[in-house]
Amino acid sequence: RLVTSRREGKFIHYRLTGPDVAGLGVKLREVAEEHLLELRLALDQMASHPNQLAPVDRQALMEQARRGEVVVIDVRPSDEYAVAHLPFARSMPLAEVEQHLASLPRDKEIVAYCRGPFCLLSDEAVALLQARGYRARKVSDGVSEWQAAGLPLEQQAD
Repeated sequence: RLVTSRREGKFIHYRLTGPDVAGLGVKLREVAEEHLLELRLALDQMASHPNQLAPVDRQALMEQARRGEVVVIDVRPSDEYAVAHLPFARSMPLAEVEQHLASLPRDKEIVAYCRGPFCLLSDEAVALLQARGYRARKVSDGVSEWQAAGLPLEQQAD
């Protein structure tokens, strides 16, 4: 009963049953980071690109996005965004980023996120944005990390 599911045609949609379950997943990853050398090495490799990783705390990021100082993009598929996303984030699935470049301001930093620290979608989005001349970085948090920290999430209105 950690996950609920609903069938929609040939698809099954899964959802965590609460923020405590998201916290459990985050804690499990943190324990794995402490005990698995391979995971620590992978994290070190990911962190070796500090120009791409946004060193912003969660509250500060939310406040900057609220004030319009940064643009936060959620590069996960649209259906994941609809279920839950960071406050003030725009849905911009990775496959659609290039199509939406004109809607992104060039005078503000673009902050991308996806499913958490091991998700590479945001890395690809940042690389694409930087190649097109945008100031872009990623945050390693995903929705689960945000929820586990007790911060608010938003859902897409139907």
